[in-house]
Amino acid sequence: MAKMQLHFNGNFPLKKAEVKRILEVASEDKGLNDSLENLMAKTGLGNAKVGKIKSWAIRSGLVKDNYLTPEGKLVLKHDPYLQSIITDWLMHFYLSFGNNGLKKIPENIEEWGGWTYFIYTFLPENHTFTKDQLFANCIPIFEEKATEIPARFKNILRTYTEQQALANCQIIQETKTDTYQTGKVQLPNTYLIGYFLAKLWERDFNKETSVLTDDIINQKMGIAAVLGIQKEALQEHLNSLESLAIIEQRRTVAPYQIIRRWDNPLKLLEKAYRDNQ
Repeated sequence: MAKMQLHFNGNFPLKKAEVKRILEVASEDKGLNDSLENLMAKTGLGNAKVGKIKSWAIRSGLVKDNYLTPEGKLVLKHDPYLQSIITDWLMHFYLSFGNNGLKKIPENIEEWGGWTYFIYTFLPENHTFTKDQLFANCIPIFEEKATEIPARFKNILRTYTEQQALANCQIIQETKTDTYQTGKVQLPNTYLIGYFLAKLWERDFNKETSVLTDDIINQKMGIAAVLGIQKEALQEHLNSLESLAIIEQRRTVAPYQIIRRWDNPLKLLEKAYRDNQ
């Protein structure tokens, strides 16, 4: 059985305003490599909270080794108050991989923990669900006690339904108390979708210049699932990517192919922010 790997935050929910404080300190010369007392003074966060909010920033792909990641630098440059939907989707993208980032994907998705299971297995199979149904699905999968599962998964549900977190993505919607649905995502612009595609391409296809279209559409833990859309809807977004010269599509003769035309994913992320202004 797998571990949920959802205790990284203690009981502190995602609040972007608090993550912002961590990013600001991580941007300084000393970064987050400082005493607890100094970090508390710089961030205004309590001693129990500093490390947990730092963990949110790390899992969101914005901090690594006590300093901003290249993505974190762009976030602080273009969206210092973490209010843009581009930032929300970027954080969701990295949170969906648990603590593993863009490593080679596991044979069994649940090996990467509860967050990865929720995004890449549970949601594609359950377009409406209740809290109890989610918890019941998790009991035979994860080794933690059944009594622990609700508290751990509660933070995922809060992350996607609270405005202080990532509710603007609309990955899920709470239709009534403890009942949720999918299918109404507020997607980011095409440049950010291009960034996601580029990073997933690096992960699964390395330096290949062309890949079969079907391999992109059916990619395990791939672009369709992370966007919360059906695979059948992905072609429209591939067409938009082609219109911006991010990819080229060869669709005259089967098997259809996608040719990469980007050179640096970070350039796509920067364009995503500029295009969103």
